[in-house]
Amino acid sequence: MVKIEVELVSTSIIKPSSPTPSDLRFYPLSYIDQLSSHIYNNLVIFFPSKANDSDQSLNVAEISRKLKKSLSDVLTRYYPLAGRIKDNLFLNCNDEGIPYLEARVNCKLSDILPNLDPIELPKFVPFELDGRVDLLLGVQLNIFECGGIAIGFCITHKIGDALSALMFTKCWAAATRGDDNQQIPWPQFVSSTLFPTKDISSLDVPRVDIPTKNIVTKRFVFESSKIDSLRAKYVESGNLKNEKISRPTRVEALSAFICNRYMAVTQEGFGPRKRRYAIAQAFNLRTRIDPPVQENSFGNFSRQFIRCLDSTSCEEDSFSNLVREMRNLIKSGNDKEFAKKIQMGTDQFINFTKEHAEKLAKGEIIDLKFTSICRFPLYDHFDFGWGQPLWIGANPLPCKNLVIFVDRKSGDGIEAYIDLEEEDMAKFERDEEFISFVSPTA
Repeated sequence: MVKIEVELVSTSIIKPSSPTPSDLRFYPLSYIDQLSSHIYNNLVIFFPSKANDSDQSLNVAEISRKLKKSLSDVLTRYYPLAGRIKDNLFLNCNDEGIPYLEARVNCKLSDILPNLDPIELPKFVPFELDGRVDLLLGVQLNIFECGGIAIGFCITHKIGDALSALMFTKCWAAATRGDDNQQIPWPQFVSSTLFPTKDISSLDVPRVDIPTKNIVTKRFVFESSKIDSLRAKYVESGNLKNEKISRPTRVEALSAFICNRYMAVTQEGFGPRKRRYAIAQAFNLRTRIDPPVQENSFGNFSRQFIRCLDSTSCEEDSFSNLVREMRNLIKSGNDKEFAKKIQMGTDQFINFTKEHAEKLAKGEIIDLKFTSICRFPLYDHFDFGWGQPLWIGANPLPCKNLVIFVDRKSGDGIEAYIDLEEEDMAKFERDEEFISFVSPTA
C-alpha cells in the first residue's frame, strides 16, 4: 500500500460574488442548530484524469478556476456559509468568506483506489473534523500525479445536517457545469421559523463525554446478494412464520445484522444482564413536519430517535427481534407527533440522555447510531462537468458507535462506514459471522 502524502501548495479565500444585502446579515440559529455540535459533515469526491471516458485529459488549472468562480457565485445563495457564528445564537453573514486550498498528492489514483482506507480520507479535506476552527465551510482541491483530482469539503453540522451538505454540493456541481440558474434547487432558509432560537441553558442538557479519540473507522462492503440473504433470514425466522409482515428493507436488515454482531462481541466480560443496548436512527424532519417543508430547506432538519432494547433482543440468535425493534424505531420516527414535539421543544434524544446519562457515562448502556444516505443519487448529482465521480468517500463524523450507509456506485449493494472504539473494532473484525457477509472493497 502506498503511503499517501498530501502537500498544501496554496490557500485563498473565496467570498460571495456579490455582497449579502443588509437585511440578510442577521441569520438566527434554530433550536436544533443550537443543540448541534460544531463538527464537520464532509465528503471526498474522486475524479479520473480523463473527462467522460474520453481521451481528453483534465485541465486542472481550468478546473480550479471554474471551481473558484462557481463557488463564489453559489455563496451568494448560500450566504450564511461565508459568515461566522456568534454566541450560539446567530450567524453574522458578513461575507468573510471560506478557505479554498490546493494540494498535491504523491501518488496516482490507481495506487489507492478502489480499496482506500477511510483513515486516509481526512488528508483530502481542509479541516480537522472536530470543529477546532470557527469556519463554516472549507474546500480542498487535491491533484494527483496522474492528473486525477479529488474535491474534499467540510460543512459544519452546527448549521446544517448531512442532507444540507449534499444539497449544497449538488448546487455547486450544477453551477460549475453551467446549468441554468432557474434549474438549480437553491436553498430555502426556514429552519429558525420552524424551530425558533431558545435559551438552551434552561434545558439542563447533561454532558456525556463521548470519546472521539481512539475511534477507528472502517468501510465494509455488502453486496446485494448478501443483503438479500439477510432479508430472507428474517422472513424465514421461526418466530415470525405465522406473522403477516413484509420483508425488511435493505437498511432495516443490515442495521439489525450489524447491531446483532456488535452486541455479540461487546457482551464479552459483561454477561447479558449487565450491559444494556439502545439503537438510534437519524430522521429527516422535512417530510414529517406538518405541513412538510421542501427538500431544499437548508439547516438542521434531522434528529435522532432512541429505542432501548429488551433482553431478548440482546441474545445472539435475536436477529428477528432486532429487525422488529429497528422497524418499530423507524415507525416511531415516522410519527408526525415526533416532529411536532420537537417543534414544541420536547426533544426525545435529550430526555433519553437525561435519564440515562450516568449509565451511558459508565458504559452500562451502549447506543449504536445509524444513519443512511442510500437512495440519494450521489454519482449523478455530483457531476461538475467532467463526468461522474470515480468514487465518493463518505468520511464519518468523529463519533463513537456510528454507522453510515451509502449506496455503491455500481448499484450492487451498500457501503457501511462504521466508527467504533479501537478495542471493539478489533473484536468486530474477528467475528466470523460478520466477516462472512462482507465483500472485498475492490
